[in-house]
Amino acid sequence: MADKVRDLMAEPVTVPTDATLIEAAQLMRDADIGDVIVAENGTVRGIITDRDIVVRGVAAEHLPADTPVGTVCSGDPITVTPEDDVRRAITLMRQYAIRRLPVVDGGGLVGVISLSDAALDRDEDSALAEISAAEPNN
Repeated sequence: MADKVRDLMAEPVTVPTDATLIEAAQLMRDADIGDVIVAENGTVRGIITDRDIVVRGVAAEHLPADTPVGTVCSGDPITVTPEDDVRRAITLMRQYAIRRLPVVDGGGLVGVISLSDAALDRDEDSALAEISAAEPNN
């Protein structure tokens, strides 16, 4: 079982604030993930989820090809450091009802930790771990 965030963090997938909703959605599709980190010069500016694209973008009648992610992303995300305890990351995800946390070191983005990775590490027989390990729907 991993103790530190650095032991579970993955390489982050990022987009700049001026990327379009279509570009973000294509990145999510290609990486088989539900969100990407919005970053400029290695600094986290926000997170955009597939739900943000639908609810804050399309449903609000923004044109996906013309709308920058910076206008619909969640800003000022909760972050952790590589040296933080995994339990702290899980507590933050639970407290704020979020599934991923950017990992920053010295103000710069160095990774991302997901609830599913933490669940698999903590209890691979849990319902969340089983769902996380399942093949995606096509």
